[in-house]
This record gives sequence, structure tokens and C-alpha cells, in this order.
Amino acid sequence: MKKLLWSLTVFGVILILPVNGVLEFDKMERLPDFNGTNVYQTENNVYSKAKPTMVELTFVKNPVERSAVCLDGSPSGYHFHPGSGSGAKNWIVQFEGGGWCGTIEDCVNMKKSSHGSSKYMEKQIPFTGILSDKAAENPDFYNWNKVKVRSCDGGSLMGDNENKDAKLQFRGKRIWTAVMVDLMTFNGLREAKQALLSGCSTGGLAAILYCDNFKWYYPKGKVKCLSDAGLFLDATDVAGDRPLRNLYRDLIQLQSVTTQLSNECLKRLNPTSCFFAQNLINQVNTSLFILNAAYDSWQIRESLTPKSADPNGSWSDCRLNIAKCNASQIKFLQGFRTHMVNLINGFTKPSKNGVFINSCFTHCQTENQDTWYSKNSPAVKNKRIAVAVGDWYFERRGAKLIDCAYPCDKTCRNEVVE
Repeated sequence: MKKLLWSLTVFGVILILPVNGVLEFDKMERLPDFNGTNVYQTENNVYSKAKPTMVELTFVKNPVERSAVCLDGSPSGYHFHPGSGSGAKNWIVQFEGGGWCGTIEDCVNMKKSSHGSSKYMEKQIPFTGILSDKAAENPDFYNWNKVKVRSCDGGSLMGDNENKDAKLQFRGKRIWTAVMVDLMTFNGLREAKQALLSGCSTGGLAAILYCDNFKWYYPKGKVKCLSDAGLFLDATDVAGDRPLRNLYRDLIQLQSVTTQLSNECLKRLNPTSCFFAQNLINQVNTSLFILNAAYDSWQIRESLTPKSADPNGSWSDCRLNIAKCNASQIKFLQGFRTHMVNLINGFTKPSKNGVFINSCFTHCQTENQDTWYSKNSPAVKNKRIAVAVGDWYFERRGAKLIDCAYPCDKTCRNEVVE
């Protein structure tokens, strides 16, 4: 299989809905109360004049001494926005998506980007979606403390190794530990009463891998985990190969990940299999929510129909726009969805877990305001993603939602964000 630099960065489209009293309104629809806040939204999807909150990059303390560094040895970092009022002791810790690298060449290339070096990271980033501090955009979690942990290790924060010849540091595990210690020591995370560990894409996988570890820090607190687009499947591509399995095998060896993997899983399966979420989710003891598109656009493009498996380009249109897939291609993609739904079946049985599998052609939906919480956000059984997550976290009602197959869901955008 051709070696690739697997980049999974998603930038959200910011759609901001107004709060009562901020703007002149169209006809208003009152929404349910969330977090003690009465939230209103307009009949039409108008844009607010409010801008998203920009949050500064913070480097971990003493990164070199603690080896909490990116691939190139530069300091790792995170963005922290303090909570307020009733959310002052509640926390969301969010893992950024960013990509994996399983070869020296790919990791050296990744060093030249923000996903391998803090030298290229934005000094400020917008907090939107589940990270928004506006009640009309994020009714359940708007006033919580929020942290976004930057991805710059190429391994879902699981590695602990180095390659001196290539000047590469694989220190994901130490980055995670350093961020947690800094937040607990300097920002008040130690006093958390409620906490949610979340992540998108490669960060969504990290949220599963670190879920029970996060709960260990707060045995008496209310701690849950949310994986957004982290359910990467061990699936066969259109040429009969398994590109993700090959990538994971190389990554685990290069970054010395085996010792960080679940011992319970390793008793049953090999290390490569234990890096797949499908083999981990039923072993997570902490309450976990799986949010995923049944037609995950990144997995379809890079895992099911990579260009290396499609030299004639017969999938070139379909892989970028599901509406352009022919009947046989749709049948293949329906098989992928069926595989995902079957794998999630056992996970849905414990009452502590939550699921939202919609039939959209997209990747990552919690940080994008339009998909997280707006009037026309994707919905399953008339329940939007933010509402489903809130219902699960606060145990207001059940949140086990699996959509019908494409193209039945008319709430989907079916957009690929490059």
C-alpha cells in the first residue's frame, strides 16, 4: 500500500444563533430549557453579529524537561477558556483531530505542519459548537471550562518513543499527562464536579483510548466521554486491502504504542486490533457516547476508496460527493454502514452509553456550529446532536439513535469540508 500522510483536520462552518434580547428577531420558537437557560432561535437561519470567542494558545510548563513535545521537539500546547457561574467547576476537555503518521517519511512531513509542530499552530482559535460560550449555540455546556488539546504527535496521544536520526519525538502519552497536570495545578481542573472528555476524528479515538484514565482522576465526580468521528473501522477497501490496519501496524511499531494499549484487549487481540475503536468500546467502563456518520466522508475517501486502490479513478466523483455514486457504489457503502451498525449493537445495550449514528456524508460534527446546534442541524427522530448529547450526559432521557440508511435523512448536509 502506498504510504500516505493521513491528515484529518476539520474546520467548522460557524453558524451563530441569536439569544433573546441581542438582536431583532423573526418569529421565535422557544426551545426546551438547558442548563437553566431559556434559549430562543429564529424561524429563519439568520446570522448573529456576534463573533466566536477566540482562545489563546498555552504551552505546557517545562515541556523539554517533561518530554511533552511535538514531533519536531517544539512545546505541545492547548487552548483554555474559563467557565463561569453554574459551570465554573464543570469541564470539557477536547482532543483536536489531526492525523496519524506511521513512517519516518510521513512523520518528517508532518513536522512541517501544525499537527507536528507548535511553530505552525495558530496563536488563537475560535471556540464553536460544543466549545462555544454562547447559550444559543451550546445550551448545555456554554458556561463550562473548556480545553482544546492540540494534536501534534501523529499518534492520537499514545506514543512514547523517539527517532534520533530523523529528529522525531513521539511523545503523545507525555503530552496528555503534562496537560492534565498543568490544568489540575494551575487552572482548577482538580476541583471538577462534572467533566466531559471529548474529541474529534483522531481525537475522537483518543477520547475512547483515554476515557477510563480520565475517569481515574475523578472517581467521585460525574465523568463521561464523547467520541466524535472516532469509530474508524477495520474495513476492506475497494481493492481488497485494509489500509487502516496497515497504517495502525506501522504507527504502533514506530511510536512504541503497545505498552499504552488496553491490557484487557491485548489478552484477546494483537496490538493493531487494539488500536481500533470497534474492539475497545465494549470494554470502556466509563459512560461513553459514540457520535459518527454512517457514511463517514474521511473513511470513505481514505480508507474505503483511497486513490491507491482506485487507479482508474472510477470512484473519483463518488468519494467526494455521495450523490454522484452509482448503484453498485451505493451498495458497497451500504455494506460499510451495516458493518458499523452491527458493531455498535452490543455497545448500545448498557444504559450508561449513548449513540448517535446519522446517515450523513460528513466527518466530525461537534465543533461545527451548523451540525452541532442550529435550527437545521442534522437530526435523528427529530433530535439534534447537541440535544442528544445533553440528554445522555444529564440523564434527562435516552439517547440511543441510529438513523435509517441513505438517502432517507433529509436533515443531512452531505458535505465534505476540505
